[in-house]
Amino acid sequence: MDLSEVEKVVEKVRDGLKREGGDIEIISLRDNILYVKLTGSCDGCPMAGLTMKNWVERTILGELTNLKAVKAI
Repeated sequence: MDLSEVEKVVEKVRDGLKREGGDIEIISLRDNILYVKLTGSCDGCPMAGLTMKNWVERTILGELTNLKAVKAI
């Protein structure tokens, strides 16, 4: 999988997070698993886990079907 393809989809997620004062950083892509870090107001937010699972992960996996998972570190 091409990292530039991943970055395009992550940019869509980033736009939504930035509206709430947050951001997302790509850490690595290994074995078709994308590792990311939520930053800004998302870092330490009690709702970050839900945001990650219900929106970030769902959006990215919905568009990049070759990925196995999206994991926050």
